[in-house]
Amino acid sequence: MRDSWPRGATGRLSGIVLVAAGLAFVGGPGPASAQSAHTFSGLASYYDKDYAGKTAAGDRYDGTKFTAAHRTLPFGTRVVVTDKRTNRSVTVTINDRGPFIKGRVIDLSYAAATALRMQNRGVIEVTAAVE
Repeated sequence: MRDSWPRGATGRLSGIVLVAAGLAFVGGPGPASAQSAHTFSGLASYYDKDYAGKTAAGDRYDGTKFTAAHRTLPFGTRVVVTDKRTNRSVTVTINDRGPFIKGRVIDLSYAAATALRMQNRGVIEVTAAVE
């Protein structure tokens, strides 16, 4: 097993090695950062056109901006959201928390929903990737 651990140019181990309960996990920096490799899929919904309120980041919600809510991604994270049916994509910035409905992975601003042409469908299946 030791031969499969990542080694740098000097032959030394690179990354982090965790051993617990007889199992080994090797991790560390790769060609892409951990955040850029983050992808997820599920259902997306959107804020109503007339919604007025504050986001969890403290901003006033602006339906004309390409923003979104996600449960755990840091505020300011840019995410490319792609409609699985039409293959249309938008890039949004996380500035709120949610959605809090089972199966939904992201809530999009009205502008992002309009760009994806999802208003008539309400909820769509998406894939999303951190930029």
